[in-house]
Amino acid sequence: MLGEASTKEITVNKNAQGFIENKKAAVEGGTIAGNARKELERKSGKKVASKENYKHLTQKQKTLK
Repeated sequence: MLGEASTKEITVNKNAQGFIENKKAAVEGGTIAGNARKELERKSGKKVASKENYKHLTQKQKTLK
């Protein structure tokens, strides 16, 4: 959610137009979210995503209808 919110704000503030500009905004937004996750993991000493909290989906659930 942070990645999407960051990307939206960057896109709006830079008035991104077209695929290339929006792709750059998406990369920047993803970087912000990734850095936030890493910082949280470093400060808390725990992984945000782990085998214990990973949602397992059956193959049937994964396929689109």
